Amino acid sequence: MLLELPSVGLFLDPGLGKTSVALGAFSILKKAGHVKRMLVVAPLRPCYTTWPSELKKWAEFNNLRYVIVHGPDKEDALECDADIYIINVDAVKWLFDKDRERYRLINADVLCIDESTKFKHTNTERFKAIKRCLVKFPRRWILTGTPAPNGLLDLFGQMYLLDMGESLGRFVTHFKNEYFEQDYSGFNWTPRRNALEDITEKIKPKTIRLRAEDYLNMPALQTVDITVELPPAARTLYKKMQDDFLVMLGDDPFIAANAGVAGMKCRQIANGAMYTSALTYEEIHDEKIRALEELVEELSGQPVLVIYEFKHDYERLQKILPGPTLTGTTGPRLVELVEQFGSSHVPILYGHPASMGHGIDGLQKRCHHIILFGLTWDLELYDQVIARIWRQGQTSEHVMLYRILAAKTMDEKVAKVLAGKDRTQRALSAALRS
Repeated sequence: MLLELPSVGLFLDPGLGKTSVALGAFSILKKAGHVKRMLVVAPLRPCYTTWPSELKKWAEFNNLRYVIVHGPDKEDALECDADIYIINVDAVKWLFDKDRERYRLINADVLCIDESTKFKHTNTERFKAIKRCLVKFPRRWILTGTPAPNGLLDLFGQMYLLDMGESLGRFVTHFKNEYFEQDYSGFNWTPRRNALEDITEKIKPKTIRLRAEDYLNMPALQTVDITVELPPAARTLYKKMQDDFLVMLGDDPFIAANAGVAGMKCRQIANGAMYTSALTYEEIHDEKIRALEELVEELSGQPVLVIYEFKHDYERLQKILPGPTLTGTTGPRLVELVEQFGSSHVPILYGHPASMGHGIDGLQKRCHHIILFGLTWDLELYDQVIARIWRQGQTSEHVMLYRILAAKTMDEKVAKVLAGKDRTQRALSAALRS
């Protein structure tokens, strides 16, 4: 399909080889003289790990020269003679600056956007910057395993990168009005009847959707929710923040500016601590920490990946169950941590969902237990975290996902929202595969 069509979306689950498929298509097209260079836009960690690793792994790609356009020398990297130029998502605005238009130095005729959900919001600077120059790339490919992490609205920006509005229209407002109902507040959009079928029919000719469980011998994924009760004092504090947006911590009042801030603080309280400023936090309870400690003890030394939501979660957990974190780790240190994980030196490894999503491989060979100390609202991050362990190469027959939830708090609401998003994503997947 990538060889036949100028614009294709590869919606493949982690482990199904999105990177190698794109490289294979580019290699064939280049040998046939149809293309010259490819520009890859990807999150930072895949720029340095996934893409270089795939290029070195397969003999058929050894003839392809690549350069990573990042860091203080990125201006010089643009002038290198290469076949593939790899750039970080956050540098898109710099590359496609309307005054400089640095991308012209590359003279690429293939644009490959890895993890295209980074462009799902059309009002971002990165989307606006790349949108101006899409017409300069005769071939455009997008890669992701979660095309609709938060609902069908996420598809518009990604599909626009492919065909500049041919499938779903040129304007997001028209797209919303055609396929969605707006609520009274003006902020929430609900798909109209048959919206899924109509949208699927429009995008199906340009997309490939493959799910891992359909093509790989995947282990069973079992989710276990561990519920804890908030102590009376913590429950009172939670209720005050939820209802009044105001709590007293000692002699100091804390006032939430709006419902969004109050919701975030409620989630922090549910986890056991609350930030009173950017750098300081107040410890409130340790119910979740005790539940995690008991679970780790029950696992009797088996390696476990622990995902935390707030920095204070990690700092408090370190006092009870010390271990390194993958958050902010790159390069040789990242490789070293992954290799050490599961040994007596690193039986517990921590990570934040925002830094666990892309470019980390090898964990599935060392662990089949994941503990979520808190839940993220973002289904894409949630799925990607699980996919670090539940993927091809997992040696166990089952993967255990433990979610520690505080009863009657935002934890339960987040879990419910994630389940709803997952149903939408699976419905889209089923429709695209049919």
